[in-house]
Amino acid sequence: MTHWTSADATTDTQKAASYMAAVDLGSNSFHMVIARVVDGALQLLHREKQKVQLAEGLTEDLLLTEEAMLRGLAVLAQFADTLKPVPTQSVRVIATYTLRRAKNSAMFLRRAQAVFPFPIEVISGQEEARFIYQGVAHFEHYQGRRLVMDIGGGSTEFAIGEGFQPLKLASRNMGCVSYAQFHFPNGRISAKKFERAILQAEQELEPIVSAYRETGWQQAVGTSGTIKTIRDIIVGLGWHPVCIELEHLLQLRDLLIAQENSLQLDLPGLADDRKLLICSGLAILIAAFNMLGISQMYYVDAALREGVLYEMSDRLHHHDIREHTIQSLIKRYSIDTAQADRVRRTALELFAQLRANWQLTDEMADLLSWAATVYEIGLHINSSSVQRHSSYILKNANLPGFNQEQQQLIATLVRSHRRKIKSEDLSQFYLYSSSQVVSLLVLLRMAVLLNQKRRDDFLPELKAQGQNQHLSLHLPKEWLEQQPLLVADLQQEQLHLKKIAFVLDCPYLVECSLQSPGFDPSSLDEE
Repeated sequence: MTHWTSADATTDTQKAASYMAAVDLGSNSFHMVIARVVDGALQLLHREKQKVQLAEGLTEDLLLTEEAMLRGLAVLAQFADTLKPVPTQSVRVIATYTLRRAKNSAMFLRRAQAVFPFPIEVISGQEEARFIYQGVAHFEHYQGRRLVMDIGGGSTEFAIGEGFQPLKLASRNMGCVSYAQFHFPNGRISAKKFERAILQAEQELEPIVSAYRETGWQQAVGTSGTIKTIRDIIVGLGWHPVCIELEHLLQLRDLLIAQENSLQLDLPGLADDRKLLICSGLAILIAAFNMLGISQMYYVDAALREGVLYEMSDRLHHHDIREHTIQSLIKRYSIDTAQADRVRRTALELFAQLRANWQLTDEMADLLSWAATVYEIGLHINSSSVQRHSSYILKNANLPGFNQEQQQLIATLVRSHRRKIKSEDLSQFYLYSSSQVVSLLVLLRMAVLLNQKRRDDFLPELKAQGQNQHLSLHLPKEWLEQQPLLVADLQQEQLHLKKIAFVLDCPYLVECSLQSPGFDPSSLDEE
């Protein structure tokens, strides 16, 4: 692999723009991969791995210890120095099991901002499995269906797919670090410890066994350092030239049980930093072979970070899997696409006029567009509380391509697209500021409100101006005079927004008002 230096990217500005990097903040190790696009293909230039063991620092109360945080922050500072030549928009940072489980992960993410200038995306377990599958699928072509397994420090991911299309995705809460702490503390080994670890892993796998066996596959593939280490031991001992079989795993288990402590092990392919994890990783792999009926497993040297790189490359060519996800939701929930298009067009029209003053980005335009497209996704459940039903679906659905904050933001926008706004919901984000969230919410609310008649020929030309926490919407006076219900709705909207310290100004509104003097603002609190 080409050795990476800062000079590689800084000597040619145009060339630097083609560099991209993926960073994987795993539960055991932090990984970084730097690549460049050459003739439309990815060329890997540099890999870096630092052992952090975040999962080891996760307490029973799901809190990251200060020591674990400091280990992670120190590595992020090193990575930041290496990544200086890479454009910020070409770096994607993914956090997995430990940071999605830790109750104080927000504290770590805030502290990371001081040493690491790139946004960190916490992803779901299924999204992690999807990235792993994509990494394998792009790395090595296979004609047929295959199972991919990746044992991490805190969780283990499974995927079945064909070509580039994943068919089944799952993440189970069992990892080599967490299992090592619980079942093999300080490297102690016994037959009983193995039996208990395997049994717990089998119980964890039970919910996915039927669906995975029914789907089936022709080839099983393993990724990650744990499976590579086990494969290297098997090959080094001469048990098989290329792959892993159940009989080899059982032989290795018996070999390990004969030792008192894993720190004393001297096996080909077993590095010192893997000795404390070998028993737990082996127990998880044996359970997977037993429960899923795996006969052979091959190792592939690609994983989550490579999947992230390939998806970044796809986005450069305007192939965004998130758009496919939204289209799937439209079809599955029979969304009224004509109305969704009206609201989306209005929201983006206002966005274009306000983005500079409100400091909004292209990514926020995409998120607003998707929120406007699916805001009525829960309409088939109950129209009177569509915002709550829609938000629930979006918050809990598997949305390939979206990280946890993006999914949460869309669900939050949809939850508050009409009626009462919960201000506490708008300040819970790490990747987006409160002012940006409020801006997107106001744009969506206005787009929905202005399109209540569900007609293509209804709206006049819209003109909008705005500053921080302020929107001035200009509508023709003659047109407003013909829309008494809309005028009343806009006046109600002014009161809704006032509760989150936002000012909506609409010239001629008072002049055109036909609102009853008996209007009760307290009714705004009703769902």
